[in-house]
Amino acid sequence: MQKISTDKKVTTLTDLPGVGPATAEKLIGSGYKSLEAIAIATPTELAAATGISEKAAQKIIIAARNALQIGFKTADIIYEQRLKVNRITTGSRNLDRILGGGVETQSITEVFGEFGSGKTQLAHQLSVNVQLPIEAGGLNGKALYVDCEGTFRPERIVSMAKALGLDSKETLKNIIFARAYNSDHQMLIIEQAKDIIETENVKLVVVDSVTGHFRAEYPGRESLAERQQKLNRHLHALARLADIFNLAVFITNQVMSRPDAFFGDPTQAVGGHVLFHVPGARIYLRKGKGGTRIARLVDSPYLPQAEAIFIIKEEGVRDPE
Repeated sequence: MQKISTDKKVTTLTDLPGVGPATAEKLIGSGYKSLEAIAIATPTELAAATGISEKAAQKIIIAARNALQIGFKTADIIYEQRLKVNRITTGSRNLDRILGGGVETQSITEVFGEFGSGKTQLAHQLSVNVQLPIEAGGLNGKALYVDCEGTFRPERIVSMAKALGLDSKETLKNIIFARAYNSDHQMLIIEQAKDIIETENVKLVVVDSVTGHFRAEYPGRESLAERQQKLNRHLHALARLADIFNLAVFITNQVMSRPDAFFGDPTQAVGGHVLFHVPGARIYLRKGKGGTRIARLVDSPYLPQAEAIFIIKEEGVRDPE
């Protein structure tokens, strides 16, 4: 196999072809401060940020990806990368078990379910747990929490942190919060997230919920195609962050009832086929008896379908006693 390489070793922005001090300054000013940030950009984004042509921008992106060895690889290299995948505990051993040990990095994990099924509670719990040391099921990192529905509650974080013996003030400081007010704002936050991720040791990105704004702003079949294209772009931006920075992306999703379902559970996730393909693991949450929650892993590239029961207590997400 022919090895792809650049003419010289690329370690800084000015090592990239066509990037002089002036262009580098424009890139940094627009948030493209590293090779990783450039590697996950599109030619259109880079051209708009620097004023260069899209063709020149594409060459810069290719060179950054080659320097980071993003491109054709043999399977043994992919295997080595998979060994670097880390996991964040959910707080429930039952739920961790069906996820192969917890919510994994380098991938998107989606949970969907009706109101009150535990989606946002899980998002809060993971934002706390990611701060734990690795031996306790965390990643010694921070969380970036994008709230699209106004459901983030810092007092809930305090309760969960105290239950784990963490300093509540420090735990709150380690959750970087952003409120998204529409779909464009939501996408912009994720596009700008790369700078925060690099400087703040972010190991978890939460979007709660990923489809809410898209569903409200693009109603009806006449706007379905535009909505799906935009949502697809957003999900792939999240997937790139997970892959490049080896972090976990956790998204919650709304549900709707299928009118053509005469048998079984008519509930299905919003987002159609776009949501079927991009996330690595998809979990359906529903309420069980006695205050329990039932999580069903409905899709994963390598894990079997399975169910787990957990509960939500004042202390957070736990296993039933």
